[in-house]
Amino acid sequence: MFIHNVNPSIKAITIIVSVFLLALVFDPITPLCFVIWIWILTIGVAKIHWKKYLVYFSPFFIFALGMFWTNVMFANEPNNPADVITLFGREFPTEDVNTALALSLRILSFTSLSLLFLLTTNIVHFILSLMQQCKLPPKLAYGILAGYRFLPMMKDELVLIHAAHRVRGVNRAKTMKEAFQQYKRFAIPLLASAIRKAERTAIAMESKGFTGSRDRTFYRQFTIGPKDWLFLVMMLGMLLIFITVSWQLGYLKWYSGEF
Repeated sequence: MFIHNVNPSIKAITIIVSVFLLALVFDPITPLCFVIWIWILTIGVAKIHWKKYLVYFSPFFIFALGMFWTNVMFANEPNNPADVITLFGREFPTEDVNTALALSLRILSFTSLSLLFLLTTNIVHFILSLMQQCKLPPKLAYGILAGYRFLPMMKDELVLIHAAHRVRGVNRAKTMKEAFQQYKRFAIPLLASAIRKAERTAIAMESKGFTGSRDRTFYRQFTIGPKDWLFLVMMLGMLLIFITVSWQLGYLKWYSGEF
């Protein structure tokens, strides 16, 4: 798939630049159009199942709704209070509604960009790309990779510790205080297991000749090709088009500390 195969470093740079440009504008039209564009890319082009996408997106949507309602209800005195719009059977100043929409849609646009990256990018490939294209130090990169690999193992270890405590007659926690005491008991063996795994990993890396040098070869080689530049130009080009549309409609406004 096109988006899945884009160089992870170029994809990350594109997302960061897009977020920066979106942070500079303060109108509802630009982020609304961009959110729709990202949804088309994520669900239509990248083929991410819409149910899976909604699971990740829904908490941020609820947060954006809360942001919208809070800013509408507790907004500052508008410059033109006579210009109003009716929402939920009440009249609100149009200026306050536009400000609330700009803030909430900005949250949704940042969320959509983040999910586009997370759902279409292999984390291991991203770290390897950072080493090859962005010159990330191998010591730091492989430390991050080791930690990423340890996370599922730590979860399994926690399940084993929990089962071992139940075999020894430790009852399930019923109150918050008992749960806190229970996780204190889990912490020490979990930490000891993590330290042992870290030591074994370090010894294994040294035995394989890992020195942390930048001058190393890679089994997986990542390069930057035409499709990567096409993705960057396509994303930023569409954002600039939406900014232009907002300007033509008279909604474009640069951010100047509004909240």
